[in-house]
This record gives sequence, C-alpha cells and structure tokens, in this order.
Amino acid sequence: MIKTIFKKKWIKWLFYAIGGFIFFSICFYASIYFGFWGKLPDKEELSSLKQAEATQVLDKDGHMIGKYYIYDRQPISYEDLPQHLIDALVATEDVRFYEHDGVDNTSLLRVFFKTILLRDKSSGGGSTITLQLAKNLFGRKKYKLFSTVINKLKESFVAKRIEDIYSKKEILTLYFNTVPFPDNTYGIESAAQKFFNKSTPQLTLSEAATLVGTLKANHSYNPRLFPERSQLRRDVVLQQMTKYEYLSAHRSNQTMSQPIIMDYQYFNHDLGLAPYFREEVKKELINILEKHKKPDSSTYDIYNDGLIVHTTLDYKMQILAEEAMKEHMQVLQNDYEKSFGSAAPWKTDKDLVKNAIKSLKIYTIYKEKGLTEAQIEDSLSAKKDIELFEWSGNITKKISSLDSIQHYLKFLNTGMIAIEPTTGAVQAYLGGIDYRYFKYDHVSQSERQVGSTFKPFVYTTAIENGMKPCSYFSTKEITYTNLDNWTPKNASEQNDPYLNFTLEKALSNSVNTIAVKVLNKVGIPKVVDQVKKLGVTAILSEEPAMALGTDGIKLKELAGAYASYVNEGKSVKPYYISRIEDKNGNLIASFEPEIAEIPAYSDYTRQVLLEMMKSTVEQGTATRLRATYKLKNDIAGKTGTTQDNKDGWFVGITPNLVTITWVGNDNYNIGFKTTSLGQGANTALPVFAKLYQKMNLDSTFDPITKSKFEESAKEVLKDLDCKPEKRDNFFKRLFGKKKKKKRFGKSS
Repeated sequence: MIKTIFKKKWIKWLFYAIGGFIFFSICFYASIYFGFWGKLPDKEELSSLKQAEATQVLDKDGHMIGKYYIYDRQPISYEDLPQHLIDALVATEDVRFYEHDGVDNTSLLRVFFKTILLRDKSSGGGSTITLQLAKNLFGRKKYKLFSTVINKLKESFVAKRIEDIYSKKEILTLYFNTVPFPDNTYGIESAAQKFFNKSTPQLTLSEAATLVGTLKANHSYNPRLFPERSQLRRDVVLQQMTKYEYLSAHRSNQTMSQPIIMDYQYFNHDLGLAPYFREEVKKELINILEKHKKPDSSTYDIYNDGLIVHTTLDYKMQILAEEAMKEHMQVLQNDYEKSFGSAAPWKTDKDLVKNAIKSLKIYTIYKEKGLTEAQIEDSLSAKKDIELFEWSGNITKKISSLDSIQHYLKFLNTGMIAIEPTTGAVQAYLGGIDYRYFKYDHVSQSERQVGSTFKPFVYTTAIENGMKPCSYFSTKEITYTNLDNWTPKNASEQNDPYLNFTLEKALSNSVNTIAVKVLNKVGIPKVVDQVKKLGVTAILSEEPAMALGTDGIKLKELAGAYASYVNEGKSVKPYYISRIEDKNGNLIASFEPEIAEIPAYSDYTRQVLLEMMKSTVEQGTATRLRATYKLKNDIAGKTGTTQDNKDGWFVGITPNLVTITWVGNDNYNIGFKTTSLGQGANTALPVFAKLYQKMNLDSTFDPITKSKFEESAKEVLKDLDCKPEKRDNFFKRLFGKKKKKKRFGKSS
C-alpha cells in the first residue's frame, strides 16, 4: 500500500518537499541559534546589561532642570514602580507574564490561527514583555530575506535566556527602564518626569495607564500631540485592568471620568527651563571631566553615563525670573518698535542689513564657493516656510532669508544673573529672550559697555584713597582739550554751572561730569588697580571716559565684583556646579566657592558705597522701584545707560542676592530712539523689579526678600551727614577773585 502511494510522483515530491522544508527549517533555526545572522548575546553579556543613560542636571534642592542625552533614559529600581503601573502593563501587554518562560505559546497559537489564518486583526499580538525587552535591548536588523522571522526568532532565544537569568521582578524593572515612550523618551522615569513633572512612584493610576497606553504606538497615542486619542487608549488600559481583576469596576469608571492633566517638561537642548544655563553647565562639565577619569581610566561620557550634576540654580527663582523677563520684554519690545515707526533702521538702513547678511555663516560659505554678491543675494531671496519668533506667539510665513534677517534685527535682547553674594552661587540665569532663536549668551559671552554701573568702582577708589564722602564737585560740564575737545554731558537738569553735589548725590543721580572729575582726581591707575582687585579681568581703556563705563565687562564678572559690597569687601567668582556624581551616587568632583582672600577695600569704604547705592533707590535714578513697583525690600542699586542708548543696565543689591540685568539690541548699531525709553531704569530695572514682586509673594524666598542690611557704623553715617548739594555764593561769583581754571586731563 505504502509502496503504491510512493509510486505516485506527486506524493513522492510532496514528501521530499516536506522533508526539505523540515531540513531547511532546522538548518535555518540552527543558523540563527549559532549566530550566522548575527551573534546572540550570551548569558554573561545578559548578566551585565548596560544601557546608555541620560546625565541629569539638578538644581540646588535636587529638582531636575534638564538632561544631556542621545537617548532620554533614566533608570530606577523595582521598589520605585507603583503596583498599579505594573498591573497596567501586565493586563495590557502580557496577561500571562508570570506563567510563561519568555515566549507565550498560547498567544502564538492564537496569533497563527486568528490573526494569520482568519485575518482577525483585533485578536492581539503574541509578543510578551520579555520579548519586547529583548527587542528594546538589542534592536532589530534588516536582512534581505526573512527579516521579520529572523528577528522574531532571535528575540525568542534572547527572551528565554533573559528568563533563565533574571527574576520576573528584575525583568519588569529592565523593561520599564528601557521601553520607548513618546517624544524620544526611554524608560518610565524619564517619561514620568517629561509628561507629568513627577517621579515614577508619584504617578497616579490615570497617569500610569496613560503612559502604558502609549506603548502600543508611542506617536499615535502621544498625550501631548493627541490628547483625545491618548485618553481613549488610557481607558482601554483601565478596562483591561478591570477585565483581569487588577482593578475594581468602580475605580476604573471613576478614573475614566477624569481628564488627562499633563505638566509637560521640555528637557531637550533648546526648550525647557534655563536653556542658556544648561548649555553653560554643559561646557563647564565637559572641561571638568577632561581632568577626571573613571576607575578603569576611561573617559566619562555625558550623554551615556547617567551622571548626576548638582548645580547652584534655584528652580523656583529661575521660573519667576523667566516670567518677569517675558512680561517686561514683550511690553518694551512693543514700545521700542512704536518709537521708530516706519523709520525703523531695520527697515530703512540698507547698509545695516547688508552688514548683517555678511555676518551670516551661509554668506561665508557662498563666498568661499566663488559666488558674486548678486548671486548670493539671489540665493537668499528664495522664499520658503520659516517659523519666526514673536512675543505674541510664533508664526510661520513664506519669506526669504533676507526677510528673516530684517525680522530678527528688530529684537531687543537681555541678560540677567542673580548670585548669592557670599559664595558666588548662581541662583538665576537668563542668557537671552529665547534660546531657540537667539543662541548667543549675554551672561557668559557678551562684553557690552557697562555705562554708569562702572561709577561705583570709581567712587570706591576715591573713598578708599581718602576722599571724604561729603566732598563737593561742580556739575559744570568741562571740555577736555587734550582729549580732542571731549565734553562729558549730563542730563539737562544737572547742567547748572554753579551747582555742586556731594559724592553720594553725584552717584545716586549718576552725574557724568562729576564721575569723570573724581576719576581724574583719584587717578586712573588707582581705579584700574581697584577694579582688578574686584576680580574683573576685562582690559580697561585707561581713559577718562572709562568713568562713564565705555569698557565692556561680562555680566558674571560685574556680579562678582558688586557682591563685595555685601560680602565684607570680598569679590566672588560666580559658579554653577556644586558637585558631580556617577549614576550610583559616587562623588566624581565637588567645588567650593571662589572668594577673594583679601578684601578689595576697607569696611568703611564698603559701608559708604552701600549707603550711596541705597540713595540711588531712595532718591536717585532707581526711585521707580519704590514709586512704580512699590517694593519695600532693603535694596541698594545702580542704573546704567550707555552712549546713544545702546545698553540699559541695572544692578540690584539686597543682603543675600546680587542681580545684574542688561537690555539692548544684539546689533550694536541699533540703540533706543530716546533716553526716556532706553535708560537702564526703564529697560533693565523692571526685570529685577518684577522678579522681586513675584518673590515677595512666595514665603520660600523670605530669607532673601525679608533680609535687612546691617546698620552702618556711626562714623560712616556722620561722614555722610551733609547737604547733598550746594550752590556757589552769588556775590563771590560776581566780585570774587577769578580763580585759575583747573584742568582735568588724562592722569598718569
């Protein structure tokens, strides 16, 4: 009978085909097992799994402000996984997880018969949590033939090996630490931080179900992009939990009635809190790690090694500083554009636009390729969709690169740094108005003319060298013939040639003529030496105009110098990083404040200058802190405005915080149209004022906002107790002997 059957050729060939298929399958299976299609990880490799981990950047209290990563991953332990999160995963992704050995044969049979044979797409997949883990850990490769089959078989081998090595708890932990969530986020902790601004143990049932729901398709169910779709998927997860008795129907229905409420955190490089600060920390971190090696002498990788960087930043203060800046700058920008109207230089000055074009990187590239000016202009005139920054909300327009240049020429920018004066620890940091569009950091990179904020250093030198606080100087303008007939100018109300001010009155009202006279009398070299003692490294011009702040100094250096007035005369160096740890919490490096060992001047001088700068707030150029913003804090300060209203400055000093703020156009050829609009009291001071208004409403900042200056010595108060101004005697002027005119030239 059997022989008769085999005599039929088609049956014979059928058996040959079946046998060949079985032989081929065995060989194919063996080829995958023995690594012909790529080596499978052995037990040793699986026992020491290592995944790239994001470096965390924390504020002074351990609150995360950002990360450095290629893959946004941040591992946690099993104990940190809430039970409802685990239940949601198992109920939705692998209900027999605790029963199988990595491959769920029951599910595979269901997939074969229902999904493949009966084409029932609703029957679900056969992938287990362990199989998904294998895929997450080692990814998939593309092959010319049988890619899906090869990858699936490789994953099944790896999954079984994982089950042999790890417990179910360990597998769940590995899975949650490696699974991809929306927005290029890896691991549950990173997802919890990004979408809900909380750590994994704090996730509610709704939040846990939402994140688990995204695993089916992390783009399609992204709660940031598709909130309604994500909520429907969350409800499916809750229904699955109810179906498999992980959750009561009552609690499930109660949770489904709640909307998804996100607190999304941007941890990428351009968005999120303090992007300029994070970029500066990154630069410093890279430099620091060049000097520190791992125990095995290899180099640390900030993108993969999961380092923990503790910084000095105050998370809450930074939020308030950014809010204050945005509120003020939006209004100021509007006033700025209105003041120019149709005659705005970015609209009418062709040379200004041409020079801006020549500063572009693409212009240099075109030039190197040999393109003519006409060809370059033609290339930059091509229109395309470009997203443009606007305070009222970003817009996308079809414009050319030339149009874009004109658009960005109009914007005012800012820089602000707030430090703890006794240590230099940076508490708040604003490098610009929006890091996405303005990468230049005005705190660490910019050296703009500092204007009248330089004057306190001149007066400090004068007092330190024996000049009495009640010395009187005439406000009269003088032309310095030895300096190309240079004539320092005052505000109109200060031009009375017979009016004399004390040093306190002159500084608090920022009188230019007196600042130059004091500089010349005390001597330029002494002022330069005094400024160096305050930690300023900028090269100074050593000209009389220096008294008016014509030299450029970085904000952070200015802050360190001003800190001396509330730090026993000692300057500090602003710093950002307090310590660096590896992913296990082992210390790599720690940093102590850099404080000048020797005071830059006497305590008498310090108290005198502090009293003078208090007068600036009480009755000088910064009175709007009291009159307009109603601040009652103990504040000393100094405003600053440079020539042609190019730069506006404000220095705010309180006992426990020193703040420097600058405002101006990035293009130095564009100033404010009027002094009333461009003066530091109107451009830079409001950022400080608004910040303190906000801080005053939060008791967290009481140690700063309610702090009081120490009472000055009786000697200091006595020496300052004089009439702030006096006029020359009329009859003496009329009949008195004519004095030889004193000449203030360049000191030597």
